Amino acid sequence: MKEDPAMLNCEPVEVAFDTKADLGEGPVWDSRTGRLVWVDIMAGRVNFFDPATGSNRAIEVGTPVGAAALCESGALLLAIQSGFAKLDPATGAVTPFAGFPGASPDVRMNDAKCDPQGRLWAGTMAFDQHPGGAALYRLDPDATVTTILPSATISNGIDWSLDGLTMYYVDTPTLRVDCFDFDAASGAISNRRCFVEIREPGAYPDGLTIDAEGNLWLALWGGHGVRCYNPQGELIAKVDVPASQTSSCAFGGADLDTLFITSARTGLSEAALATQTLAGSLFRLRPGVKGRRVNRFAI
Repeated sequence: MKEDPAMLNCEPVEVAFDTKADLGEGPVWDSRTGRLVWVDIMAGRVNFFDPATGSNRAIEVGTPVGAAALCESGALLLAIQSGFAKLDPATGAVTPFAGFPGASPDVRMNDAKCDPQGRLWAGTMAFDQHPGGAALYRLDPDATVTTILPSATISNGIDWSLDGLTMYYVDTPTLRVDCFDFDAASGAISNRRCFVEIREPGAYPDGLTIDAEGNLWLALWGGHGVRCYNPQGELIAKVDVPASQTSSCAFGGADLDTLFITSARTGLSEAALATQTLAGSLFRLRPGVKGRRVNRFAI
């Protein structure tokens, strides 16, 4: 008889920054500055949260921004509605970097993350969320954009295993986290298969991150929290969040021992907002494991 997996001893969730983000997403920890970068997608806002002071600086970029990636140069690479752009955090200047084949007024970027080789993987979704209306792209440092998965619906969370040989990926309506064999040299993926299936009523897989022990932390949109699965796909932690629309998560802090969680208010009824007064806030907890330094875009 198989023993149950050991459960992690997570501390309770607390509010890191009490804000009213419409669609908070894409947290990424910048170890050089000691700040958490995160976005409010439809507001076109890139945020810089300093946990040491509790302050948050926001830069308006004037267009929906699905994610922000750190660059080796110190700039940020943004996945915006029309493609990719560089943001200078010091001045707020935004400069175009690359377009993408599926750019359209009906589509926006939704999530993005750099692989260990310094390439950015970014996915889209149609505003009406129609099936097959999105895609997953790979942006190389020379600004070449390659379509990897041409028929997604809501391209979402993505990350890589500790050895870099497996890529995890969410297309939200499938109710799964899938994984692929990953070829580091070419950036090709193959052998798609289900890693874990979400069976909680009303909960949809969203953003994710892999910790320093290879566990996968998954935000559940509509699920009031985050779930953690070990590399075998077994549930080992359940984090409750006082906001139903938890959107993504990332490790940060000086020791990378804090899990930051973004959330959203968009689409919630007045009745729901009356009971979820912290919806749209940034949350944090210490889950008993540490994260990894994020990969940076190689420019």
